[in-house]
Amino acid sequence: MSRQGGLSADGQAQPEPETLMQPLTVMSGPTREARRWARRRLEWLEKILHTGPGPQWNQLSEFEQFLRDSGFPPNSEYFERLARLREVLRTRATPPDAAKRDYAGYAAGCWMQVQSVYDHAFLSVCYDGQFNGQRGRIKVTHRFNRAGRVDFVEAKLIRSLDPRLHGALRKLVTIREYPHRDPAWWTAPAYALRVLPRELLFLHPDLFRHPRPALLAWLINIGHRTVADLVRELSQTEPSSPAAHGGRQYPLDWLAADAVAWPILQQAGQLEALVEPGDSPDVHHVRYLRRLPVPADAEQAAAATS
Repeated sequence: MSRQGGLSADGQAQPEPETLMQPLTVMSGPTREARRWARRRLEWLEKILHTGPGPQWNQLSEFEQFLRDSGFPPNSEYFERLARLREVLRTRATPPDAAKRDYAGYAAGCWMQVQSVYDHAFLSVCYDGQFNGQRGRIKVTHRFNRAGRVDFVEAKLIRSLDPRLHGALRKLVTIREYPHRDPAWWTAPAYALRVLPRELLFLHPDLFRHPRPALLAWLINIGHRTVADLVRELSQTEPSSPAAHGGRQYPLDWLAADAVAWPILQQAGQLEALVEPGDSPDVHHVRYLRRLPVPADAEQAAAATS
C-alpha cells in the first residue's frame, strides 16, 4: 500500500501512519498494537478528507477489512466513524478545484511537478546545462492519458541558448489525433518536430548522436522511466517534509491519494515505447511494449475516470 501525507490547517505536512500492518487476530479482540494503529489510521483518513484530495474508496475498504480481521466488534467506535467517513465522502459536493490538482516536490533524484487534470496527467521536469559557454534551462513535459500512454512531449525553453527564443514552447512528439484515439492504444502515428532544440543536450550530452527514431523513443521513455521511479519511491519510502507550498499546490506525497493521477502514473510506469520511421522525417510510428504487468486495481481505477 502506498504511503502518503496530508496537510494540517496551518499547512504543515501530516505523514500517513505506518503501512497497512498485518491483521492481529486473537480470540479476545484486537491487540493494543492493533488499536493504536487503527486509531492513527482513522485520524489520518478523517484529516485528509477535509484538508486535501481526500481518501479513495479502496483505502476505506482496506481499513474496514483490517478492523474485521483484527477482531474489532462491528458496534465499536471505529466502525461508526468509518461509516460517517463514507457518508461524507458519498454526499459531499465536488470541490471547485477538483478538476485540476497541482503537485510538486523532489523525488526520483530531481525536482518535478505533476498535474492531475480531468482524465490525464502531466509530468514536468526542468534541466539546466551549458553549451559553448552559454547556460540554458529547459522544461520537458509529458502528458499521459488515462491508460498511461503519452499524448505528447513538450519542451519549454525557459532560458534558451538563443535569447530570441526565451520562453518558447515546442511540441517535440505529438500522437496524431490523440484526443479521439482509444486511450489503450498500442501503435499510433506521431508527428515529430523536424529540428529539435539544442537545449535537449542538457538531458543527455550524446542525445543527438543517435538515429532519429531512437532519439524520439528516448524522449518519450524518459517520461515513463521518471514516472516508474516516482511511483516506486512514493510506494516504498517515508513521506518527505516538504517546504511551504502555495495554497493550491500539494506535495508529491499526496499523489497516491489522487484518484485520477495515481492510476495513470502506475500504468505509465509499466510501459516503454519504440519509435519506427514513417513516410517523412516529420511522421513516425510509436509502438508500446509492456515491461511489467499493470496492477488490476490501477487499470480499474483508470477506467473509472472515463
